[in-house]
Amino acid sequence: MPHPRPLRTALALAAVAVLASATAACGDAGGLKGAGETPTAVSPEKLWPDLPAASSPAFDIDEVNIQIVKGVAVPGDDIHRVDPVEVVRREIAAHPDDYDGSEAPYRETSRRMADCDENGAERKPCPVLRPYYRDLTGDGRDELTLGFRQLPGDLTAVRVYTVEKHRLVQVMGWEDAVGAVELAGRSVIIRSPSEVAGYEYRLQWTWDADQKAMLLTHDEMVRTGGRTHPPRPTSTASPTPVPSSSASGR
Repeated sequence: MPHPRPLRTALALAAVAVLASATAACGDAGGLKGAGETPTAVSPEKLWPDLPAASSPAFDIDEVNIQIVKGVAVPGDDIHRVDPVEVVRREIAAHPDDYDGSEAPYRETSRRMADCDENGAERKPCPVLRPYYRDLTGDGRDELTLGFRQLPGDLTAVRVYTVEKHRLVQVMGWEDAVGAVELAGRSVIIRSPSEVAGYEYRLQWTWDADQKAMLLTHDEMVRTGGRTHPPRPTSTASPTPVPSSSASGR
């Protein structure tokens, strides 16, 4: 609990007195030093106030991705007893244009699913990765976070499933050239390489109780290291001033 105002004032005065006496006794040793000028605060500026407000999104990015997985049993409503390989097989069967045929973009994934029977999930050349279990909804029950390779390319599909009314329900889905995946609290964080050297994309999905789905709550480009200074211009000509603009999304 914060101190009452008079007590806080008295404590501040006492602290100043102690500092003053210490400074007088020790000279410059340990004395306070200025940190320089404080940058001037700049308030936000609203651009184009006469621009009509948009009433609908321009692109469909599947903000709410909820799908009931048909044909996969959930014995005892225990998601730990769901077969991850069977879940991937059901997705492949539901999207034949993506997985079946010599021209399908992920045809190699479909072909390698036969290796999952012999080697089991998470063992090469089976494309299904190790499943992870954590309570992401806050209801005290684990959800299933599942990944599988989309071959022959370099994409990885990441899915999150929960159990609702005795059914397996997908509440999040994403495909990307994945660098790393993390579970943190109620969130799934996916890191992907960027075209800009020294940076990566960091996308975060967080459980939303109202939508009953994992929503994309953060989409940002973050520094990973490498070059810390902008490249020097190769031309000796004077650059043309360009108005500054905010960073665009992916």
